[in-house]
Amino acid sequence: MRKTTGMALLRPGGPWEPFSFERRDLRADDVAVRVTWCGVCHSDLHAAEALTEGAPPLVPGHEFVGEVAAVGPDVTSFRVGDAVAVGNIVDSCGACAACRAGEEVFCAEFPALTYGGAENTFGGYAQEYVVREGFVYALPPGLDPAGVAPLMCAGATVFGALRTWDVGPGQVVGIVGLGGLGHLAVKFAKALGARVVVFTTSPDKQGPALMLGADETVVSSGAVAMASQAGRFDFILDTASGKHDPTPYLRTLKIDGTLCMLGTPDRYEPESMVMAMGRRRLAASAGAGRPRVREMLDFAARHGITADVEKLPATEAGTALARLAANDVRWRFVLDLRELG
Repeated sequence: MRKTTGMALLRPGGPWEPFSFERRDLRADDVAVRVTWCGVCHSDLHAAEALTEGAPPLVPGHEFVGEVAAVGPDVTSFRVGDAVAVGNIVDSCGACAACRAGEEVFCAEFPALTYGGAENTFGGYAQEYVVREGFVYALPPGLDPAGVAPLMCAGATVFGALRTWDVGPGQVVGIVGLGGLGHLAVKFAKALGARVVVFTTSPDKQGPALMLGADETVVSSGAVAMASQAGRFDFILDTASGKHDPTPYLRTLKIDGTLCMLGTPDRYEPESMVMAMGRRRLAASAGAGRPRVREMLDFAARHGITADVEKLPATEAGTALARLAANDVRWRFVLDLRELG
């Protein structure tokens, strides 16, 4: 077994502290990654809030970059010292229809996630991670590694949705919410050639949205402002994580327009007649398979796209999650694992 150290929550409500544990020995097709930067995702916060007494220590993290520390004998794509990235899926059955189509995120056996599973208990808030070669990606040259880390979850999630619905030139695209996912959705949608409009409930985010590349902003809490957008949008990507009513956004869609939801509030209650009058669609999306992730990284490299990040030492994981809960970040935290331990 391979010993390593991570930042862990040992009990509900407790402090985040260094925690030593073991990774599996390398299998023939395994890559050991020395983690350098790991993004902090809302799902990490949800996992911390859900931790119960008696549960194993929580070491989150599913969007990270690093360097290859060792490889198994059958690995051919990577060598020790290569710069690499890993996302939120680290294995799948490889045999179901979804996996054969390169949509491992929808694996019929459910994909192996980067942490919280039977085998991958501990995630990327750690010095080292062991993963199958097929779920490791070459880090694009010329991009800030810390800014690439959030692309492996947040970036893949928004890019996958934008590409699935063929966002491109001539379209008017709305982005709901301006956070870790939303700010990357703005960058990718703009680079794909769309006219990008950001919906936000916070007037103070209008300026930052324009600086990120948005063409326009709409304060969605204003009824008059929303009414002025009726029937305008080809596609809207809703990245807001809080519970909210999608009906006002459905009204802004053109005939046959689509509103794609990425957040996971308790429930949505859209008005069915608003959807019927215009053949509007309410859809959902989650993550991306390996071919799409590779496409996303290539696209990001060509267009110079990375996440806007605030870097913190790994020992400040608790601070990052507390500030994330308070919506005090622009736009993604990344933890520096290089000095841990």
